[in-house]
Amino acid sequence: MKPTARTAALAWLQAAPLAAVFAVFFLIPLGLIGMVSFWQATDYELIPAFSAENYLSIFQGCGDSLVTAGQDTCVTLKTYASTLKFSLITWAVTAVLGFAIAWFLAFHVKTQGMQTLLFIVCTVPFWTSNVIRMISWVPLLGRNGLVNQTLLGLGLVQEPVEWLLFSEFSVVLAFVHLYTMFMIVPIFNAMMRIDRSLLEAARDCGASPWQTLWHVVLPLTRTGLIIGSIFVLALVMGDFVTVGVMGGQQIASVGKVIQVQTSYLQFPLAAANAVILLAVVLMMIVALMRLVNLRKEL
Repeated sequence: MKPTARTAALAWLQAAPLAAVFAVFFLIPLGLIGMVSFWQATDYELIPAFSAENYLSIFQGCGDSLVTAGQDTCVTLKTYASTLKFSLITWAVTAVLGFAIAWFLAFHVKTQGMQTLLFIVCTVPFWTSNVIRMISWVPLLGRNGLVNQTLLGLGLVQEPVEWLLFSEFSVVLAFVHLYTMFMIVPIFNAMMRIDRSLLEAARDCGASPWQTLWHVVLPLTRTGLIIGSIFVLALVMGDFVTVGVMGGQQIASVGKVIQVQTSYLQFPLAAANAVILLAVVLMMIVALMRLVNLRKEL
């Protein structure tokens, strides 16, 4: 065996376990979902077939609502619009918070030991499950919760604020709580790779802190920001537990629709919705990937 062939064989052998896991836990389930999305279903059984009826039923009426003035938007487009709204709001808030926290950790905490300690502090909420973290907001934001009691005690409101819980506000708040860490880590990693002499050069040239931030730090942390954005957008687009718990089962999202259809054993329709959602998320990721060459940057 030639050395090059042996090297290639060893490389394939090393990659085989990961490839097997990837195939078993991702490619095969994804293929099954795609296959089932073309099946038919009755109240009692799944019928193997190859029909686009599920996809057509999902978008039924959407074409007319787009071209006919005054007609209400179809349910599917409304649901996707709601999901995208939550995703973009969460992305914007987590990007600002993640950048600010990463900035503080990277440039204002001088010792590596303190950086590690503060990072551990940031990860403490992740030692519990997402559901527990979401439920922890209920005693704070509920009608008789700590926030309302404080506002009433200070005389700032005359009656409990209703929109703090089981509302769009509480859903976004929970998303930010759950996913900000996914933005902090890649941005912090990008900031730690910035050559500090560039910051000194900017200061020597008379740049203000904001100019240094805008013209030096932000472009050099673009890769981390894009990676964090991919994490946050993908997670929020597919989340249905947070929307259900914090929205009081009153707010629609694509993930929630899929969960409901699955509970009613409408597996082909749920699979078709999952394929559409996957396509939308992939398009968003591809668009973000075009903003930066990850292979070159990493």
